Amino acid sequence: MEFSYDEAFSRNIGWVTREEFKLLKNKKVAVGGLGGVGGSHLIVLARMGIGRFHISDLDTFELANFNRQYGASMSTLGQPKSEVMERTIRDINPEAEIVNFKQGITLENLDDFLKDVDIYVDSLDIFALEIRRAVFARCYELGIPTITAAPMGMGTAMLVFMPGKMSFEQYFALDGYSFEEQIMRFVIGVSPTVMQRKYLVERTSVNFLKKKVPSTPMGIELAAGVACTNVLKILLNRGDVICAPWGLHFDAYRNQLKKTWRPGGNRNPLQRLMFWRLKQLLGVE
Repeated sequence: MEFSYDEAFSRNIGWVTREEFKLLKNKKVAVGGLGGVGGSHLIVLARMGIGRFHISDLDTFELANFNRQYGASMSTLGQPKSEVMERTIRDINPEAEIVNFKQGITLENLDDFLKDVDIYVDSLDIFALEIRRAVFARCYELGIPTITAAPMGMGTAMLVFMPGKMSFEQYFALDGYSFEEQIMRFVIGVSPTVMQRKYLVERTSVNFLKKKVPSTPMGIELAAGVACTNVLKILLNRGDVICAPWGLHFDAYRNQLKKTWRPGGNRNPLQRLMFWRLKQLLGVE
């Protein structure tokens, strides 16, 4: 059977108009990181009918990825994540235009990675703070909307940074802290309520110095649903978009949805309190 874009993604019509359906085909989305959330983000975006991508990942699949990463399987062990996910997307949409940055995002290729993209979807490893900060800063300079939806236990917490509004740096305020504390401030910034802490049953599973955190497949898939819904809204300029210092956290385990507001970002007194509590929870001095 020959591929037909119009037929393959026609079931999206109804939730989008026929005119919007055509617009999505020509939108370009950059996805940084193709492991946990990145792999699922990319799949959802492709099935939405988005036809142009810039993708990047420098890692290969391993057994420890099996609990959450879309492309991880026995048949892909040891294979580059970016190549596996590119093949997967081309299998879904043979007409997709994909530029694959197989060596990862660097300061040298950052402008090429962001060239002509309509939105950046953050899915870099939680510990890749240096390049994450560089990407968000360049997006802000170029007027590119950015979104991060992180898996938090069995839920997801989302932040959106829009051009001309509060920036990533203004919100997270990471300067002057150790690497471990920066990671904690990133987690608290994305997830101000830290709802997931209530059901963390093995505290030793979290060790920021050893770059070790637990994960669930439910958190990954919820993150993809929330992030990609907001990508759709931003690309089509429809519906309210919650942007920093506002955030959204849904936890399926606790049956709770919370809309957060943190003026000043991590400088907010509530954030400072949560930072202290998280350090106490994890036994960090």
